[in-house]
Amino acid sequence: MGNDWQRKWGNVRSFLGNATGGLRGGSNLASWVVAGTLAYFLWIKPSQDLKRQQEERAALAAATPDPYRYIEKRKPVPDPQETGLRYGNKNKPKESE
Repeated sequence: MGNDWQRKWGNVRSFLGNATGGLRGGSNLASWVVAGTLAYFLWIKPSQDLKRQQEERAALAAATPDPYRYIEKRKPVPDPQETGLRYGNKNKPKESE
């Protein structure tokens, strides 16, 4: 009876050892820490940040009185004529009338 229990426990330990790549002791713990840290920074944290940003946007949209109002999502493109990029206009001061 006791021998059967020991064999089952040994099978479980063997399975877990094989599942973790056969590493034992400190190297096993260190490899799991490295793998967990990489998984956190590559998968978990970015998805949490994205979810947080979406919640913030939803909260801002809910706070505005008109949910269908236009929101500028990109910076406006400067006029090349006024910035001197065309026709040699060197940003001369405009003459006020």
